[in-house]
Amino acid sequence: MKFEELKNFLDEKADQYNIPGFIDDDPIQIPHRFSLKQDIEIAGFLAATISWGNRKSIIKSAEKMLEFMGNSPYDFVLNHSVRDLEAIRDKSVHRTFNGEDFSYFISQFKRIYTGNESLESLFKLGEKETNFLYAIERFRDNFLEPEKHRSHKHVSSPGKNSSAKRIMMFLRWMVRKDKRGVDFGIWENTDQKYLSIPLDVHTGNISRKLGLISRTQNDWKTVEQLDTAIRQFDENDPAKYDFALFGLGVTKELL
Repeated sequence: MKFEELKNFLDEKADQYNIPGFIDDDPIQIPHRFSLKQDIEIAGFLAATISWGNRKSIIKSAEKMLEFMGNSPYDFVLNHSVRDLEAIRDKSVHRTFNGEDFSYFISQFKRIYTGNESLESLFKLGEKETNFLYAIERFRDNFLEPEKHRSHKHVSSPGKNSSAKRIMMFLRWMVRKDKRGVDFGIWENTDQKYLSIPLDVHTGNISRKLGLISRTQNDWKTVEQLDTAIRQFDENDPAKYDFALFGLGVTKELL
């Protein structure tokens, strides 16, 4: 397709899938159960962290975490007891993300929220930064304890060339602002023009079929290559095309 044809096609698909009905079958439904900003952040980060595999399974596992927290994530983070964490450590959560990981995240959240009103402050972009590469690395340095822990593997590092798909998805949820009702847009001091597409097998394959990327790996270098292509279509809201690429992947329309 020529540039205008491809832009119009992707705009149409983004418009088709960026609707409230998208929420019903997606892990984003988990933070949508809350109205308090901190509840949305915690529920969103946990749901995004376990977002690999079948979406129904992801949602079920995320609901399990909400139940452990009494369906009040922020209150639980701030007021949990040592006994609460001990009980969590024995729980099964989602695949390789187990109760020990969950309890570690809860402890880290408490430390972070004790000194910060929102997670947004941990993802602040530098003056000349055009994507979240270094912001995510700074977040990792802040969120994760210096000592090596098994849970570190669940917070990807673009600095080590990971696509950081789950963190990019969480950032899209928090940062993107539109009137469609899917993404939250509650981080008012972060510009959505710096967002990248959450890159995984499906969005990567569709992007290659459309000629948006040429690299065969789904890594951070490919994320940046996709940035270059997708920002030509809409430099102010590039992440809206995640809906188009994801939708095309689910429907297998291009296969």
